Amino acid sequence: MKVIVATGDPGSTRKWCEVMRRGLPEFEVVAWDAGAEASGARYAVVWMPPDALFRRETGLQAVFNLGAGVDHLMGLPSLPDIPVLRLEDAGMAAQMAEYVIHSLAALSRGFDAYALQQARRRWAPLPVMRHADWPVGVMGLGKLGAHVARAVSGLGYPVAGWARGPRRIEGVRAFHGAEQLQDFLGHTRVLVNLLPLTPQTTGIIDRGLLAGLLPDAVVINIARGGHVVDEDLLAALDAGRVQTAVLDVFNEEPLPSGHPYWSHPRVRITPHVAATTLETHAVEQIGERIRRLERGEPVEGVVGRDTGY
Repeated sequence: MKVIVATGDPGSTRKWCEVMRRGLPEFEVVAWDAGAEASGARYAVVWMPPDALFRRETGLQAVFNLGAGVDHLMGLPSLPDIPVLRLEDAGMAAQMAEYVIHSLAALSRGFDAYALQQARRRWAPLPVMRHADWPVGVMGLGKLGAHVARAVSGLGYPVAGWARGPRRIEGVRAFHGAEQLQDFLGHTRVLVNLLPLTPQTTGIIDRGLLAGLLPDAVVINIARGGHVVDEDLLAALDAGRVQTAVLDVFNEEPLPSGHPYWSHPRVRITPHVAATTLETHAVEQIGERIRRLERGEPVEGVVGRDTGY
């Protein structure tokens, strides 16, 4: 059985080919080559693939996306009507939780302030933090969002969650649908975005949403840059409505050197590293799902064409 690997970077394509060959020796794994003939592959493993992949490889039975975000893939005009499967967790959930907890603790416990004190050789303990003063709201309660919400709740922070449809997560006050979004925001000081990027969620973090958060709000975006209206977030930061923005993803990546986020004193930037796909987890998950598909059995992680996730 043949599997083709295609990413937006030739070096990454070669790396994932080798990873797949080592982890799945029973499959014939080939690399996408824009100048080659059709490979006859039954399955494609992709990340930011070229649209030409689907125009040439017409025998594909399913596509596996090397990550949780499928917005680029679903937007390709030649994507055929075959199952698209996204990785579920693949080691990313724990990394996301670590990122959020690190950012939350740095602010709520005053670790950023202590770093400044150290630079000034100043010894000045801050007032004791109360978890109740730092209610967290997680937008997006899929596997990654639910894991983050439970992890933060386990530390004693009040946690709310918002999703398209109803969810039940122990320790999390769940809201759903557009009609409950304002109630969710009213319970949120620290907003953590883990929504999928769809036409409905593009630009969702705008002036109106930011105005609904509790005072001295914090925005942590580890989903997609397209969720944020940059001008509205910058205005909220300048006005003091949002005290800090922790941003791992951006509308344009790499973030242009002239972008105002770089120099804004209230913005913390990381280069899209909140979570990376762990190779062993990914290969095991893809291999098992291919075997199930070959046996005609149902698989998890199929992206809904109507929802985009």
